[in-house]
Amino acid sequence: MKIIDATDQKAWDEFVSSHEEANFLQAWAWGDFHEARGKKVVRRIALDKDEKIIGAYVGQVETARRGTFMAIAGGPIMDWSNKKLRDAIFADIRERGRQNKCVFVRIRPQIEEGEKSRKIFAQYGLKPAPFYLSVEFAGVLDLTKSEEEILAGAAQGLRRKIRKAQKNGITVETSTNPEDIHQFYEIELQTAARHGFVEFSESFLQKQFEAFAKYDEVKLYTAKLGDEILAQNFMIFYGNECSYHYGVSTELGTKYSGAPLLHMQAMRDARERGIKRYNFWGITGLDETKHRFYGVSQFKRSFGVSELKYLHAHDMIIKPLPYRANYLIETIRSKIRHV
Repeated sequence: MKIIDATDQKAWDEFVSSHEEANFLQAWAWGDFHEARGKKVVRRIALDKDEKIIGAYVGQVETARRGTFMAIAGGPIMDWSNKKLRDAIFADIRERGRQNKCVFVRIRPQIEEGEKSRKIFAQYGLKPAPFYLSVEFAGVLDLTKSEEEILAGAAQGLRRKIRKAQKNGITVETSTNPEDIHQFYEIELQTAARHGFVEFSESFLQKQFEAFAKYDEVKLYTAKLGDEILAQNFMIFYGNECSYHYGVSTELGTKYSGAPLLHMQAMRDARERGIKRYNFWGITGLDETKHRFYGVSQFKRSFGVSELKYLHAHDMIIKPLPYRANYLIETIRSKIRHV
């Protein structure tokens, strides 16, 4: 076995997407996106004696006043039951962290929360992070079910919204043109103001869309009433999963709900690609009624989603002393933000 830098995009994506649990967070395009942001990207593959890929991970090096760190979201991708492979990959991650002068490496793997997965990370000396890395609690739908089956399992209120949207003549348009992200960003500003969250920059969104558009892995969905935009969804298609990455809506969209139609169309498109899982991404707990995304979470649950909890992000500590200061800062921040 050996671990080397990855240089072949096609081989990388074929390996990663062959794993049912994987999604766009370990796609080649995800690394492209961070490189476009000016970040140092680490792409590593483990090869067996026959030069076959048996493990992979991509991470980006982030610089912050509290110290440099590397973030690996949704990875590594490998057979987690293979201890020899695990040993090699975790050792390689630690070495990449050292080489990039990181205080720590934060890893949120694409494995489910549970005692077994927690024990694996504890075995390598990793500690639960004070802050999350990407979505850790998601709502997912099984796309091997027909549209009729999904609607039958959805909340009555959602079915009523879909019928009303169709009756009102709401239409759905799609685009793969990165220039259309400008309109999405303008509507994001409105959505952020209504719901009290910090918006992503236009450059951030456009670079991300461009990275995935290069490989035909992204699409922008727009719901309209006549010529007026009601809502837009930024969807990523990768491997076994279609991901509802971002969604925005206009003031008019709060009155005439077009979002359900966007999701139904994205599900149809995902099935045509042979995708078997629809990930609505972040949801809050049923008891978190005061969370600012509680209402959005209830909308996602109205589709009849199954709840999926990934293992919480863990930190591989490279420099213990500065890490303690970082841990304190992030602990305070997480309490302020209620995350």
